[in-house]
Amino acid sequence: MIIVIQCKDQVGLVASISVILAKNQLNIISMREHVDKTENLFFMRLNIDDSKDEILLESYIREVLPAGAIISINPKPSKKIIVMVSKEYHCLADILIRNYFGTFGATVQCVIGNHAILQEICQRFDMPFYHVSHEGISKAGFEDRFAAITDQYDTDYIVLAKFMRILSPCVVAKFPMRIINIHHSFLPAFIGANPYRQAFERGVKLIGATAHFVSNELDEGPIIAQQIIPVNHSFTAADMVQAGKEIETSVLAKALKLVFEDRVFVYNNKTVVFE
Repeated sequence: MIIVIQCKDQVGLVASISVILAKNQLNIISMREHVDKTENLFFMRLNIDDSKDEILLESYIREVLPAGAIISINPKPSKKIIVMVSKEYHCLADILIRNYFGTFGATVQCVIGNHAILQEICQRFDMPFYHVSHEGISKAGFEDRFAAITDQYDTDYIVLAKFMRILSPCVVAKFPMRIINIHHSFLPAFIGANPYRQAFERGVKLIGATAHFVSNELDEGPIIAQQIIPVNHSFTAADMVQAGKEIETSVLAKALKLVFEDRVFVYNNKTVVFE
C-alpha cells in the first residue's frame, strides 16, 4: 500500500505518522520524506503493509496533519493514459512495447495524432488511433475534436510523445499537472522549436532532453526528469538529432515511471521526486 502526503511542515510529523501505523500493526516497508524549509512544506511517500480499512487509516493520519494537508492512500496502481503524437515514432514505439508487455505501470487507452503517419504502428499493437488533423481548421476547432475523443475516456494523464503542437490554456486547465511532455533539450536551454539546430549553432558540448508537466508557459512547466550526453565538434545537427532521440525515449520512460508510481510531488512550478 502506498501513502503520499503533502502539507505544511511541523515538528514531529514523521514520529506521529509512524506511531499511528504502529498502533494499527502496519509495518513500514519503505519511507521517503523531504522538507522544503523555504516554503515550510513537508513531503512523504510511504510503502506499508496493506490495511483492512483505508478510510479509517486516512482519518487517523489526517488528525495529526496540519490543516489543508493533501493525502492519498493506495492511489490507483495502474494509471490510464492517452498518448498524443505527430510524426516521430521513437517515443511512441517505446510506450507501445512497454504497454504490450505489461511493464508500463499504466494502460494506454488510445493514441491521437495530428498526422496519420503513426497509425500503422498503432494498428500492429491493436491500439485505437485517432487522426485529428490540424490542417484547414482553427486551433479551437482542432482542440474541440481532441476533447471529443478524450471525453470518451476516464484518463489520468495525457502524454505528449513528440506532439509538436502547442496546447491552449483551456486544454491545460482541463488536465492540470496531468499533461506530460518530452522536450528535446536540457531545459531551460533552447526553448521552443529546433533546439538541436540551436545547440549546433551555439557549439554546445552537451545535449539533453527534459520531461516536464505542461503549463501555460511554453516548455517551462515543472521538471520531472532530465538527462544529458556529451557531443563534440564532429557532430552535425543531424547527428545531434539522432543522438537526442535515444535520450528522449529514455527520459520520457523514466519520468512516466516516476509519475505512475506516485513518486512526484508538484508545487510552485517545481517538483520533489522520490526516485
